[in-house]
Parts: sequence; C-alpha cells; structure tokens
Amino acid sequence: MHMVVLTKGVPDFREGQVSFDEDGHLERGKTPTVMNPNDRFALEAALQTRVRHGGRVSVMSMGPPGYKEVLQEAMESVYADDLHLVSDREMAAADTWATAITLSAGIETLGEPDIVFAGFKTADGETGHTGPQTNWCLDMPLVTHVISLDIDEDEGVLRAKRLVEGDIEEVETVETSLPAFVVTDPEFTPSYRTAGERLTLKDLRAETQERAENYEDHLTVRDHADINVDPDYIGLDGSPTIVSSVDPIPKAPAEREATMVDPDDSSAMQDVLEAMKSAVGGDTAAAGGD
Repeated sequence: MHMVVLTKGVPDFREGQVSFDEDGHLERGKTPTVMNPNDRFALEAALQTRVRHGGRVSVMSMGPPGYKEVLQEAMESVYADDLHLVSDREMAAADTWATAITLSAGIETLGEPDIVFAGFKTADGETGHTGPQTNWCLDMPLVTHVISLDIDEDEGVLRAKRLVEGDIEEVETVETSLPAFVVTDPEFTPSYRTAGERLTLKDLRAETQERAENYEDHLTVRDHADINVDPDYIGLDGSPTIVSSVDPIPKAPAEREATMVDPDDSSAMQDVLEAMKSAVGGDTAAAGGD
C-alpha cells in the first residue's frame, strides 16, 4: 500500500494578530507556521492503514522553503516514511484551484498511490476546497467526512463510515474501489483492534520520531519544472479567485483584570467558589474533590 497525505502550514494563531497586505494576501512571514490541525486526522488515517496493511506513507505539501519544518512536524507528531515539498516562487499566492493543480502534479511524480488523504479544511482559508479539487485533477473516487475506514486488499476496496453532510448524528457506510481519495473529518478516530496492531503502532511511532531528527535525509524538494507544470496555471497567475476584502482576526487583550487570592484566605476562597457556582449555574458541592 502506498499512501500520500497532503498537509499545509498555517499561521499559529496563538501567537497573536495575523497580518494581511494591501491586496488581501496573508503575510505569513509575520506569524509562526505550524501544521494545519485538521491534517492530523488524515495522517492518523494513513498511519492506521500502514499498521494494518504495511506499505509506505508519503507526506506532501506545497509552500515556501519554511514548510520543511511543517513536514518535519508531520513526521514527528504522527507518521511519515518520506516527505515531499513542491516549492518555488512560481507557486506563490496560489488559490485553492492553483494549489490543487500543483499538488496533483506533485502526486503524479510519485506514481499512482493507493490512497490520497487530505484534511477537511485549513485553519486559515476555511474553504475545504483543496482536497476535492486535487482529487478532481487526479480523477479518483472521492469519499469525504470520513470518520473510520478499512481496506480489503484482496478485493481492492475501501470501506468507510462518513458523516452525512457533516452531521455528527447521521452516519452512512460507503464502499469504493482503489485507488481512492479520502478527506477525513475532525471526528475521525483511529482504531487498533489487536495486540499485534498496537505493538506495530508502537514500533512505527518510535521509527518515525527517530527519522524526524534527520528529516531532511527523507525529504525531496521539487520545483514547477520537476513536476512538469506550466507557470501560467499555478501560483497567482493561475488563480481565478479574487479577494475582495478581509476581516482581520482581532488580537487578544495584552492585559486582563485579575484579582489575586491567597489560597490560605478561607473567606476569599469562599468568594471564588460562590463566583464559580454562579457562573456555571449549579451547585458545585455535589462535584466533590479536594
């Protein structure tokens, strides 16, 4: 089994205000970059498949050279056998469509994977377009909002449970042939059903963390010529999306009012308890605790 997982670097919003330039483009250099949180579920799905069926997990991203560290994070925090970054200036300021064209071309340089995994949506764009658009370029069966899956290698079939239109109350079971494209939902939960699978998981996690220490030994960087794409169809030139306006994310207050309470002051602590009871609208006495 060969699995490819797509990931992206997004601003670490915990660091404060995110800046945009006058054209509405995100100024990423002013905010630390981390792996998109939803991509972790795609990585977990690939790792589960790797545990059960063996094979190889390749993780790919499109972005600036700094995305090498995002790929390292993917390898260390979840799993990867090898890493792939498609990167050059021709790809800058791409919308989801130009990104999909670039990623699909990058995937094709790896051969034909059995499964391509993508996260539901990114923390910055919030469109959820890139995965399905990349799949459209690759012309694979597409299963979205996946919360669990398994593979029948003998039949070449993927079976999955998925949320219906993102509704966590309604789940359907679907089946499709391989190769296939899977978009995981944030409700995805990996399952390791036997002691053998759990031991394999432990070994693979140790191996990937060791690889991550020298991740560049497992990293391949390709530019637009390497993946054979025309610059007119990627980056800003290949992006039909026009950003008309942007609502900046407000920065949290640097200072907040606080009242210091001495834990040995029983009267003051009683006031804190009463305030907490009022906030939750219930009686905290029943909760117990020390």
